[in-house]
Amino acid sequence: MTETSAFPQGQILRVSGRGLVLRGDDIDTDRIIPARFLKCVSFDALGEQAFADDRTELAGDHPFDQEAHQGASILVVNDNFGCGSSREHAPQALMRWGIRAVIGVSFAEIFYGNCLALGIPCATAGVEDIRKLQDAVESDPAAEWTLDLESLTVSDGTTTQAMALAGGALDMLRSGQWDATGQLLARDLELSRTMAALPYLHGF
Repeated sequence: MTETSAFPQGQILRVSGRGLVLRGDDIDTDRIIPARFLKCVSFDALGEQAFADDRTELAGDHPFDQEAHQGASILVVNDNFGCGSSREHAPQALMRWGIRAVIGVSFAEIFYGNCLALGIPCATAGVEDIRKLQDAVESDPAAEWTLDLESLTVSDGTTTQAMALAGGALDMLRSGQWDATGQLLARDLELSRTMAALPYLHGF
């Protein structure tokens, strides 16, 4: 789960939940959510279609289909995750499946930005550190992990791995500034006053 209750609206300081490993470099957005699902009117049902083609090909053996991983919220990937087209449907599909944080070696820039806009941290570590983390997550699928954005670590209480997250993105998550809608709602009174004072909205 994403812990925000003790903090200001939208602020994300840690994400806790079970882990899920998806191995392989260069997993692109077309694999995350195939193009035929981009015709959807809303994002609501995209979670069911995350990795649709990969899951069909693996006939129930894909990590997103395995019973042990249902309800997992921290996805651990490898290098250049989210490459390919810039479709925002990819992080939307992951979020609606249940993913609240992604950890990997590196991420495609636009995918990274689209995740940030949803409040999904994309944290990084070196190749070997990620492989060790993936091994630890796979060894105990029921373990609860916490990605802590204050200490920049991910830990299950036994294994702890240092993480990195770009300064600008980290500041936005810690402060809640990633949540543009939340910022607007929090300033409703100020916005209403400004609108009331705009002459072109009132015909004078």
